[in-house]
Amino acid sequence: MAAAPAAVAGRFHGAIAAKALTAGAGMVAAFFAGAPPALAAVTAGALLLWTRRVKPEKVFASVDWPLLLMFAGLFVVVRGAEDALLTPGAMAEVGKLRLDHVPMLSFVTAVLSNLVSNVPAVLMLKPFVSSLADPAQAWLTVAMSSTLAGNLTVVGSVANLIVVQGARAEGVEISFWDYLRAGAPLTILTLLFGTWWLA
Repeated sequence: MAAAPAAVAGRFHGAIAAKALTAGAGMVAAFFAGAPPALAAVTAGALLLWTRRVKPEKVFASVDWPLLLMFAGLFVVVRGAEDALLTPGAMAEVGKLRLDHVPMLSFVTAVLSNLVSNVPAVLMLKPFVSSLADPAQAWLTVAMSSTLAGNLTVVGSVANLIVVQGARAEGVEISFWDYLRAGAPLTILTLLFGTWWLA
């Protein structure tokens, strides 16, 4: 049996914690005020990176650059897939799936989220959702199912990959099947409830 990883000692920076809470609260307030989400998030992130209490070199050394590169590459690939695969014929075939029905849209979103991850799945579904009879309900369905479906497998959400990678760095191995055993029942139950709630 593997030994438990040693606890990592840390320091609590009260001023930095207060700054993070303030930036987070400001970002949420900006969302509700109608500011563009990307602008609000980037502004909050920039404020968090600007500090005189911690050396900039230490801050930037903590940034996961390979993860950022993976994100950038992911969106490039998704955009390329949209241009190459979403032909008029493909659009017509997807239209036959009756995505205007909540259960079907929820199912398609869940499957796609675990093939390409949930954020790219939403981007790929955007052209279809915008043309449905009730886009507001469709977007609620996509938001619900893509978020909850991200819990099914390790590849369902980039956040899962971050956790698994961080755990491995601390000596804890989480396999695909270990994650699936916990994620499958949780995802199925929450998706069923969310679909029933929105239908």
